[in-house]
Amino acid sequence: MVNLYLVPTPIGNVLDMTYRAVEVLNSVDIIYCEDTRNTSLLLNHYNIKTKLKSYHIFNEEERVLEIISNLKDGMIVALVSDAGYPGISDPGYFVCKKAIEEGFIVSTIPGATASLTALVTSGISCEKFMFYGFLHHTLSQKEKELESLKDFDKTMIFYESPHRIKETIEVMAKIFKDRNICIARELTKKYEEYIRFNLSEYKNYNFDLKGEIVIIVEGCKKDSLNLILNDLTIEEHYKYYVNNGYNHMDAMKNVAKDRNTSKSIIYKELNKEK
Repeated sequence: MVNLYLVPTPIGNVLDMTYRAVEVLNSVDIIYCEDTRNTSLLLNHYNIKTKLKSYHIFNEEERVLEIISNLKDGMIVALVSDAGYPGISDPGYFVCKKAIEEGFIVSTIPGATASLTALVTSGISCEKFMFYGFLHHTLSQKEKELESLKDFDKTMIFYESPHRIKETIEVMAKIFKDRNICIARELTKKYEEYIRFNLSEYKNYNFDLKGEIVIIVEGCKKDSLNLILNDLTIEEHYKYYVNNGYNHMDAMKNVAKDRNTSKSIIYKELNKEK
C-alpha cells in the first residue's frame, strides 16, 4: 500500500487534471501543498473535500517531520505543488527522501509538466536532453553557469521568470552564440506562445513577456576547443595535434574530423602550404 503520493497538478489548464489524480486526492487523509489558496481552487473545481495544509520552502523542515509522523500513525498523504510535479523546481524532494529512508512506500501519478510540454513542441531535438531548471539570479553567477554548459551537446531545458528573461537571453546569446532556441510561455493557457529563433538574432525580438517561462536551448554542435582549432590555418591545426603527441597520420585524421572533410584534402592542403 502506498503511504505517500506525489501528485502533479495542471500547469495552466485545469482540465489537464487526470482521473487518477482526482481519485487519489479524494482518497488520501491529508494533502500538503505550496499555497492553500491556489490548491483550494483546484480541489473545489473537482469537488475534493480532503483536508489541506501548506508545505513550502519556508516551513519545509517542520512539515517533513509532521508528514513522517502522520505516516507513522497510518495516514495516507498526498503532496502537490502549485503547478506541475512536486520536487521539480518546487519543494518535495526532502519529504520523498525522508519517507523512503523511513521505509514508507512513495508513488507518483503521471501528469502535466512544463519542461516536457515545452520540449516536445519546441522543434528542437528531444532525443537526449537535460533539465537544468532555474539559473542563478545574479548576472555573474548566471554567466558562470552558462559558461560551464557551453560545450554540452544535448538539448537543455531552463525555467525563467518574466523579469529576468531579457537578461538571460542576452547572456545565452553571448555564450552560446548562434544556437536555435525556443521560449515557451503560458503553456496550456489561453495565451500560450512559442517564440522560436536563433540566438544570433535575439535583438529582433521583444522579451517583455508575462507568465511562466520555459527556455529550450539547442546543444553544442562543436565544443569550444574545436571552434578555436577551426579558426586556425590547416597547418596550425595539424601542428596542434603533432605538438600534443599525435603521429603524422592521426594528426591529419583529427584535423579532417574537426573540419568535417576528408583526410586526402587535408594531406593536399598541408603539402600545398609546405
